[in-house]
Amino acid sequence: MVTTRQSQHLFPALAVLFFLIGGAVFLPAAWAQGNVEAVEETRLDHEIDRWFGNIIDHYLAPVLFASVYEFEKVDGDGRPVLGEDGTPQTSGFPLIVVVLVAGGLFFTIRYGFVNIRLFFHAIRVVRGHYDDPEDAGEISHFKALTSALAATVGLGNIGGVAVAITTGGAGAVFWMWVTAIFGMSMKFSSCTLAQLYRRFKEDGHVLGGPMVYLKDGLRERAPAWISWVGYIFSPLFAILTIMAAFGGGNMYQSNQTYEVMRQVFGFGDSEALPIAVGLLLFLLVGIVIIGGIKRIGEVTSKVVPAMCVGYVLVCLIVVVTNFRDVPAMLLSIPRSAFSLKAGLGGFLGIVIVGMQRAAFSNEAGLGSAAIAHAAARTNEPVREGLVAMLGPFIDTVVVCTMTALAILITGVHKEVAGMGGVEITARAFGSVHGLFPYFLVVAVFIFAYSTLISWSYYGERAVEYLTGPYSPHAVGAYRIVYCLVAAVGPLLSLTNVITFADMMLLSMAFPNILGMVLLSGRVRQLKNDYEERLAHGEMQVLR
Repeated sequence: MVTTRQSQHLFPALAVLFFLIGGAVFLPAAWAQGNVEAVEETRLDHEIDRWFGNIIDHYLAPVLFASVYEFEKVDGDGRPVLGEDGTPQTSGFPLIVVVLVAGGLFFTIRYGFVNIRLFFHAIRVVRGHYDDPEDAGEISHFKALTSALAATVGLGNIGGVAVAITTGGAGAVFWMWVTAIFGMSMKFSSCTLAQLYRRFKEDGHVLGGPMVYLKDGLRERAPAWISWVGYIFSPLFAILTIMAAFGGGNMYQSNQTYEVMRQVFGFGDSEALPIAVGLLLFLLVGIVIIGGIKRIGEVTSKVVPAMCVGYVLVCLIVVVTNFRDVPAMLLSIPRSAFSLKAGLGGFLGIVIVGMQRAAFSNEAGLGSAAIAHAAARTNEPVREGLVAMLGPFIDTVVVCTMTALAILITGVHKEVAGMGGVEITARAFGSVHGLFPYFLVVAVFIFAYSTLISWSYYGERAVEYLTGPYSPHAVGAYRIVYCLVAAVGPLLSLTNVITFADMMLLSMAFPNILGMVLLSGRVRQLKNDYEERLAHGEMQVLR
């Protein structure tokens, strides 16, 4: 809670922050449009979206989505995709996708396929068999996992999967699975390091995550000639975390919440509805994030499991209703994943879409979940890393797959030109029963809300790390701005929001994965020691 005394510093900080945001976004965009007076003649939400898109296209995308290989775009039949001027369009293989693929393969091999061999042991840990209330930390293994899942099991699992299928076809689902399975090893690595290098304050408050271990870990373990990069990677990761919190953790969630409400309730293109939805989320997010990780853990430990189970059950009902088509649908996923019907360009397009959407959904390799898992009560860093690696499996292999099956088996992805991600899933649900889309509204709202409050915590820890002794004032300002961004999300188009969210989220992988590679020897040493003690019965089962 921000006190009266703190507010003396808070409001000047807010004024500066709003000035910087306004200068960075509105002035260049208005200049690029060349006619500021025309702003007053259009709807506010359309104008804000136009400005936002200009910033993304001209300033962010060329840098953050740089390509290592260019190829010609093709449709499902292998024909070139032409632009408005009739020239063939090209697409690129983003460098970030290469980094994610290489990272997943490297850590899986480096740690001896820990994602498979210790999978069932991780489940026992989550069930509380090794929980000791005397261990250092703020929350249990289970609450740490649900807090991290609350940030990942969100609208990427509903709208993001729909976008992947409409863009890359059924084959994109296969590459989402591959990314998730290998991503489990990256999640294990980052969360083990977060526990190992976490910092405790006098009040028991924990600060951990890549911004801490990239600096402290590299300073301690890396050779002298390379350890200095931690001083660059650490603040860079913190800045990217704050921007990702505003993008994928905030704007995308509020945007798609509005879209599904508009679609299901048939509000049309109302100017008042996006503002109303934004204000509602502004208030609800503010109520919870004041309480910090303990309050967030209490909320998500109850909401996330119940909503995941309910959502999966509804998806299963949609699938079972069309059970005759299940075999053909399941075969279409691997067949489409490796199909060269559309040539090399079509194949690469499917791979890129699947991997991007999986990374956006489960955040493996990005390091975000490590911030929540750093707060878990345990004296075994590896144990929390094992808990964390269950996240990509639950998020992508379970929840995303359920969405994909519901969409593919109903075939709605073939007849949804111009519709947003969540709208496609709503159409799939509605094909079975008229009440199911209303359940989806509830699921979307809860998933979005849980993601909003969990990502607010990630951003807070990044702000705290960057501002140090001034963090109480900076965190207070951040919370207010974060709530305001939730109110703006419904005013923007899905294309601009998802592009911005992708860029901010996926860019976190650059410093995190490169830093983890340098620290992988320490993680491997700890993992081997943990496995040896486990095999010799030295791990005490408390219940």
